[in-house]
Amino acid sequence: MNRRDQDLQRVFSRRALMLGVGQLALFGALAGRLYYLQVLESGRYTLLSDENRISMRLLPPRRGRVLDRFGTELASNRRNYRVLIVAEQARNVDATLTKLADLIHIDDTQRARVKREVERRRKFVPVVVSENLSWEDFARINLHSPDLPGVQLDVGETRDYGMGAVFSHVVGYVGAVSENELGDDPLLELPGFRIGKSGIEKLFDEDLRGRAGHSQIEVNAYGRAIRELDRTDGLTGDDVVLTIDADLQRFAAERLKDESAAAVVMDVHTGEVLTLVSNPGFDPNWFNVGITTAQWRQLNGDKYRPLTNKSVQGQYPPGSTFKMVVGLAALEAGGVTPDSRVFCPGHMEFGNNTFHCWKKGGHGSMNLVQALEESCDVYFYEAARRIGVDKIADMGKRLGLGDVSGLDVTGERRGLMPTRAWKQGALGQPWAQGETLVVGIGQGYVLATPLQLCVMTARLANGGYAVQPRLVRHDDVLGPSPEQRPASQLYNSLNIKREHLEVVQEGMVRVTTPPRGTAHGARITQPQFAMAGKTGSSQVRRISKAERDTRVRKNEEKPWEERDHALFVAYAPVGNPRYCIAVIVEHGGSGSKAAAPIARDILLETQRLDPSRRNRAPGPPPATTADTPAGPQSARPPKPREG
Repeated sequence: MNRRDQDLQRVFSRRALMLGVGQLALFGALAGRLYYLQVLESGRYTLLSDENRISMRLLPPRRGRVLDRFGTELASNRRNYRVLIVAEQARNVDATLTKLADLIHIDDTQRARVKREVERRRKFVPVVVSENLSWEDFARINLHSPDLPGVQLDVGETRDYGMGAVFSHVVGYVGAVSENELGDDPLLELPGFRIGKSGIEKLFDEDLRGRAGHSQIEVNAYGRAIRELDRTDGLTGDDVVLTIDADLQRFAAERLKDESAAAVVMDVHTGEVLTLVSNPGFDPNWFNVGITTAQWRQLNGDKYRPLTNKSVQGQYPPGSTFKMVVGLAALEAGGVTPDSRVFCPGHMEFGNNTFHCWKKGGHGSMNLVQALEESCDVYFYEAARRIGVDKIADMGKRLGLGDVSGLDVTGERRGLMPTRAWKQGALGQPWAQGETLVVGIGQGYVLATPLQLCVMTARLANGGYAVQPRLVRHDDVLGPSPEQRPASQLYNSLNIKREHLEVVQEGMVRVTTPPRGTAHGARITQPQFAMAGKTGSSQVRRISKAERDTRVRKNEEKPWEERDHALFVAYAPVGNPRYCIAVIVEHGGSGSKAAAPIARDILLETQRLDPSRRNRAPGPPPATTADTPAGPQSARPPKPREG
């Protein structure tokens, strides 16, 4: 081999070596990268692969129930029968909807919505056509399903309010989540998920809502579900147990049936609210399934305001039901004594104004008990004049007026206890002395809700303890047997002298007992159930001098909106108070004729049912008024009338 051939071979060998080393390095790098990806990073890429292959979906939990004190369901869950359509399988959505419309009602609005959602979504994604179907409609579609391509039937759950309007303001309702209600909880983003919008449903929404479950769904590259790999059901929401007695609530609602009215019944010792009725109510199921335009117009156009919870949102001049506050304030301030007398000629002159008593001819000489018994306005004009508005307001606030109670309801209003400082700050005007007289009979600026009047009555009846109303049972606070615990063990004293409370209580007893009492005709005649109370009528318009000089029209002669509000507060039984009630009948006229008979029947039924017990025994039929004479109804007999 010559030299030239040797050089060529050396060059070839070097190049072959370099090529081999390069190939070895390349394959080594490739092997290392494969090892890194398949061994060291296998967990990461397996996860990424699973994320593309497996879809995690939230499962809405069952919503907790709302129960009355005995376990009766006030809000529960029921099956929701739905019909859906899959555009990919239906091929002709219009034709399928036309066939469906022959089986169930589908209006033009529903049809337009379905077509709009079909256009927005992928063709294999189901779109809801109709839900909350009856079993008959659901079965009919099932029967014709072979002729309905693309139609799917589904069974879910929805909220159910079996008692309808009776508990509409207490329990409230659920509705779809709005954009401004979206928070951190991914449950809120689920299509069709419902949250509490008012009442207990809103206040305890997170407790009732529960915790979501999840399912693992295997999907293909287009996102179409293939099969379910795993499923974990959610945790059912907590039940909320109320202090309300469903039977008593129904009875009260039936008693208020034809009125625009409210009634509140409360345990004077524990504060447990047994009845909280505002009439008329509304069907909360309308909001759950989707309220129609016609239904919304009906609710908003009703002059009786069914959407307003009058028991806590209605603010009314308390009228003569406020006279216990004025009398007690006057006793505590020394403005009057139990024996102080005021002569009532039917009016009172003050400055250039004349303040009239409801009884044109006057009541004659009155002490406090008699003034409460016959509801003499002149007596309380004078009592208010002697002590001033600020002392009246102080006593009103001590008895629960002029501020929210903190009850577990939505939209509670404060009412108003006016003072000199309040008027100067709110209206920029000094207080006028004549306004004090008007406050003395519960008119003018004074406003109270039925709940506040019930709290006031409870504090008067339980010996002057600051009982707070409760709507949700808390055994850790009240104990397992609340009927065995008096208010003195649960609440602070208001530091009102017992002898002064007894004078006011005696006046309330005489309202219902002797014939001159303003509520004698609405008394409870069974001695063991006897009640003490106070009537009230509050004007919604001022009576002019011209009307008084001619003739003041009777309530029944006025348009409904101009009639007086009728009020009544009471507690029972007289010897050992346990329950109290406040009733307002809007534009009902006379408290003794419109409100007192309703309160009597409800309070008598309350005592017969005795809701303070855990296990209710069957009771007698609803209350009726007997014509038998009333027996002794007070452990402390009333004084004889003087003058």
